[in-house]
Amino acid sequence: MRATRFGNLALHGLNRLAAREHVWLERLNGVRLPDWEVRVFRAASRLGDGVFWYALMGILLAWHGLDALPAILHMVVSGLAGTLVYKWLKGATERPRPYQVCPAICCLTAPLDRFSFPSGHTLHAVVFSVVATAYYPALAAWVWPFTLLVAASRLVLGLHYPSDVVIGAALGAAIAGLSLALF
Repeated sequence: MRATRFGNLALHGLNRLAAREHVWLERLNGVRLPDWEVRVFRAASRLGDGVFWYALMGILLAWHGLDALPAILHMVVSGLAGTLVYKWLKGATERPRPYQVCPAICCLTAPLDRFSFPSGHTLHAVVFSVVATAYYPALAAWVWPFTLLVAASRLVLGLHYPSDVVIGAALGAAIAGLSLALF
């Protein structure tokens, strides 16, 4: 995909930021974790692909019946909005993943797509957590620790820069906040 003028400017800025982030990310990724800890981060990443959130929606439906439909539909619509935003940004910026640019960074699990910016996993985890806890505040004790684990997994596994995760979280919060204000 040919990057737009916006994409070129954004990628230039992201590349300058990446140079600063490499040192920190190499340290984080270079820590040799025990196999069981790597498996925990891989599992969080895989569950963050959507499995955790779909299961949550199913549990809400089973627990609350049709009363859960507004929350579930809100999560679905917000999640779709998040997908549109992050896919557009990934295509516009085409930022390579850290392990593709820096040989010292190991990729510890297969990515779902080619580009790094922003972290779609983090964006969606924040969107779903904000919306779910707006409807069911008691879920906060479950969804927010998982969201933090998903965000950390993206760094530890060598798939994203810290700025990808931070911007993904900010976009997720903005999308969820906007959707809550509209509905």
